[in-house]
Amino acid sequence: MNEPRAAVRALLFGNFAIGTGMMIVAGMLDELARDLDVSVPTAGQLITLAAFVTCVGAPLAAAFTSRVDRRALLLAALVFYAVGHTTCALVPGYGWLAALRAITVIPAAVFTPQAAATIALLVPPAQRSAAVAAIFVGWSLASVLGMPMGKLIAAYAGWRWGFLAAGVLASVAAAWVARTIPGGLTVPALSAAAWRAVAGSRLLVGVLAVTLLSAAGQFTVIAYVAPALGVATRSPASTVSALLALFGLFGVIGNTLMARSIGRLGPDRAVSTSLAAIMAGTGFAMLLALALAAAAFAPSAAPPEWLRWPLLLAACLSWGLGCFAMNSAQQARLAAIAPTLASASIALNTSAMYAGQASGAALGGALIGAIGIGALPFGAAALLVATWVLSSRLHVGAGPLHHEQVREER
Repeated sequence: MNEPRAAVRALLFGNFAIGTGMMIVAGMLDELARDLDVSVPTAGQLITLAAFVTCVGAPLAAAFTSRVDRRALLLAALVFYAVGHTTCALVPGYGWLAALRAITVIPAAVFTPQAAATIALLVPPAQRSAAVAAIFVGWSLASVLGMPMGKLIAAYAGWRWGFLAAGVLASVAAAWVARTIPGGLTVPALSAAAWRAVAGSRLLVGVLAVTLLSAAGQFTVIAYVAPALGVATRSPASTVSALLALFGLFGVIGNTLMARSIGRLGPDRAVSTSLAAIMAGTGFAMLLALALAAAAFAPSAAPPEWLRWPLLLAACLSWGLGCFAMNSAQQARLAAIAPTLASASIALNTSAMYAGQASGAALGGALIGAIGIGALPFGAAALLVATWVLSSRLHVGAGPLHHEQVREER
């Protein structure tokens, strides 16, 4: 038992390092833009680029690395990630940073899904679900610490130190994985038939579209959340960092509550509940944006502190509770539709999530350039309404009997 537990801890920390590297840029946008002499929307395209690379890489990694020894694959991914982030800290300009960032995030497409497959090989069948859920806590911790850490480091030491910090975390994770994960582990290859079955199911494709739209709506704001909070609060970096940490903390709480209640709610209601929380958070953000816009035209109409801060905190709470829980509920949906296709469908769900993040970050940058940062929650709301409409038309249920439906649809 000690060996699997040690592996869980190592892979949890590995996910924390990977997640921190992916999220840290969002916390450093202001400093990156200022130091590299580009606009915030242009700096935000680093997030779009990283999400696009990971979107394409996740299913390719699942398809082409199944025969590679798990320990060697995970170790190589973390070492590459560490070297990449360290190199990003040394670049002379934005063009070099964008190119290196695209290369550096390739391991993110490899490590997280393959860590889940690896831990499933190391624990008894009855403990697999709990072990997989445990290693994903690393991403939840990254949501609490990644963006806030990036904001604080960039504000007080410079953005280059933020990338160096991400590189150090990946180096520690690599050493930990090398010590704890045994060699000789491989996973079964995903067949072409499995990919065709997913692509041929209207229900599975619909659920994947919900993931894409939801991620796009959320990242219209989340990609630029640090500068948006700076505008909304007119506060120092430490306050913005605390709000980012609070958002991440609510995300951990929401994910924990979802894990405990999804069996009772069922996948459909779990997704609806998460989406309702996200949309409520967007509504609070829209109210605050309207109040701040009114103040720009009439300074006397500026929202008082007693109104501005409750709206901010309500947005952080509601959105945070639904944000990370949404993806967990969507994965449960996919597994309920067709358990035997879960490996392929969840790999594509990861790809859809990153495609949505790339699209949302691109849309957010366009909105800032055309209208201003206050337009972000309205763009997010439009996409989230579309998500709700599509999701409400998908009736998945909670049992594996839906696998027959997938066969019929092919």
